[in-house]
Amino acid sequence: MNFNKKKRNYLIPSVTIFCILYIILAMRPTGTEIHFTPEWTEDIHHIREANDGDTLIPYRLSNSFGYFTEDGRISSHMDFQFKSAISHKWYCTYLQNNTYTDFFLADGTKAGTITEAGFPFIDDDRIYLMLPGGTSFAKLSATGERQWAYENYSPLTAFSSSKGGTVAGYADGSIISFDSEGKVSQKFNPGGSDIEVILGADISEDGNIVACVSGQDNQRFVVAERNSGHSRIIYHEYLGSQLNRQTLVKFTRKSDFVYYNFKDGLGIVNLSNSTSKKIPIKGKITQIEFSDDDELVFVLSRDRSTYTITVLEKNTHQMASFSFAGESSFIQTRKNSLFIGRNNKISRISISRK
Repeated sequence: MNFNKKKRNYLIPSVTIFCILYIILAMRPTGTEIHFTPEWTEDIHHIREANDGDTLIPYRLSNSFGYFTEDGRISSHMDFQFKSAISHKWYCTYLQNNTYTDFFLADGTKAGTITEAGFPFIDDDRIYLMLPGGTSFAKLSATGERQWAYENYSPLTAFSSSKGGTVAGYADGSIISFDSEGKVSQKFNPGGSDIEVILGADISEDGNIVACVSGQDNQRFVVAERNSGHSRIIYHEYLGSQLNRQTLVKFTRKSDFVYYNFKDGLGIVNLSNSTSKKIPIKGKITQIEFSDDDELVFVLSRDRSTYTITVLEKNTHQMASFSFAGESSFIQTRKNSLFIGRNNKISRISISRK
C-alpha cells in the first residue's frame, strides 16, 4: 500500500508536467497558409495605355489576343481570323494560305517578316515556322530569317522548345531533339505500343532530357536522357488508359519534375527519385504554369464548357481547385499573382502566406 501510494505521488507530477509541455508545444506556430485574394477584373475591350516600364503580359481569348499589365491595364486588343501566335516578346496573325508573315514586338513595333509560307510558332523568345506539308519545320532568327531547318517524311505530331533545345515527335513514333544550333542531340523510338505515334513531348531547360506520351494500345510515358551521344531511358510507365489526341507534357524550370496529361488525369514524375503520382482531372489540360518561387503549380483544364484550375503545392500536393463556366480561358503567373482570363475578362488574384 505504501509502495503504490508512493508510485502515485511520482506519477501525478509527471503527468502534469507532460500535459504542460504538450500545451506549450501545441501552441507553437505550425506554419503558414496560402491565401488567394482577388485584386481586380478588367474587360479586354477597355484599352488603356501602359505606363513606362510596365511589364506586358500576353493573353489570348477566343479570337482575340493582346497584352495587359500587372495593375490591370489592357494595353492592346486585336482580333484574328484564322490563327495567331503570341509570347511576352512577339506576336503575329496568319491565314491558312499565307506566303509571308509580319510579326511585331509586344508594343506593336514591327520586328520582322517571315518570307516563307507556313505556320509560325512563337515560344517565349524563340520563333519557329511549321513548313507546308506538316512534316518539317525551321528555326528563325529575331528578324525572321531561317537559321536552320529539319525535313522529315512523317507528319509532325508533337513539338516543344526550351532555352536548351527543341524536341519534335512524329506519327511514325520517332522523337528527335536538337540543340540550340540545330544539331540532332537525341533520336529514338520509344516503342512498346501497337500503334507508334508521339502525342505530346517536352524538353528540359538544359536540353538534355526529353519526355513524351507515346503510342496507341499500350500507351506509355517515357523520359530519356542524353548520354554520351545516345539516349538512355530513365523512366517509363504504361498508362493503362488511352488518349487519341495530342496532349500536354511539361518540365519544371529546374527539370526535377515533369507533368503530363493522360486520360482523365495529371501524371507527375519526380525525376530525382523516379517516383510518380497521378491526380484525377477531367477533360483536357490546356496549360501548366509555375509560381516565380516554384512553390506552386497551376493546372488549367477544360471539360466541355467547364474550366478548372487545380493548385499544387510542393509540385505534387493538391491543395485547392475551383471551376467556372466559359468559352475560353488562360492563366499566367507573375511574381506573387495568378492572372485568369475568362471569355472577355481578365482577373488578378494575389498569393500570400500568412
